[in-house]
Amino acid sequence: MLNYLWGFMIMIGLGYGIITGEVEALSNAAIDSAGEAVTLAVTMLGIMAMWTGLMEVARQAGLMERMTGGLRPVLHLLFPRIPEGHKAREYIAANIIANVLGLGWAATPMGLKAMKELAVIERERLAKQRGIKPDDIEIKKASDEMCTFLVINISSLQLIPVSVIAYRAQYGAVNPAAIVLPGLIATLVSTVVAVMFCRVMCRKGEK
Repeated sequence: MLNYLWGFMIMIGLGYGIITGEVEALSNAAIDSAGEAVTLAVTMLGIMAMWTGLMEVARQAGLMERMTGGLRPVLHLLFPRIPEGHKAREYIAANIIANVLGLGWAATPMGLKAMKELAVIERERLAKQRGIKPDDIEIKKASDEMCTFLVINISSLQLIPVSVIAYRAQYGAVNPAAIVLPGLIATLVSTVVAVMFCRVMCRKGEK
């Protein structure tokens, strides 16, 4: 779908450039943008390396484990059917922490692992209900835990929106970090609404 959208926007831009006689300006803008994209990628690479390195230091120092432990009550509230000590909780906690720190690229691998473990839990639950082996179960519908995790992951509470700060710095913002407070308020509201929505829908599904 995104390919069609991008293709549609490119065709509109080309068509408008031809109609208005600004084909040369369009070509120059495309070349300049390509150069800016490379510069932005290098900038983001440095920031990504720095924050990912800090997360690794925090992990080896035991800070990540403590932060994960602090999320246990929240995880129990949001995912009551996930067994205590299950790997899914660890991956979900790591994903949430990475998102809070604005490290979406670091959160993605943990999110994928969490979804994989949630699929295992759902397969085992369905197998127990039907009295067959988990390997014989084909999951065709996302579980409540999967949907809850996805919605919360999308809402993404952020204390430090690293990516947005980097973009603003790259494009010459006077105060790139000025986005921190508005971003915190916006993501806090979106996360609260996401949690409320998930709880309502999960309870509705239990009836």
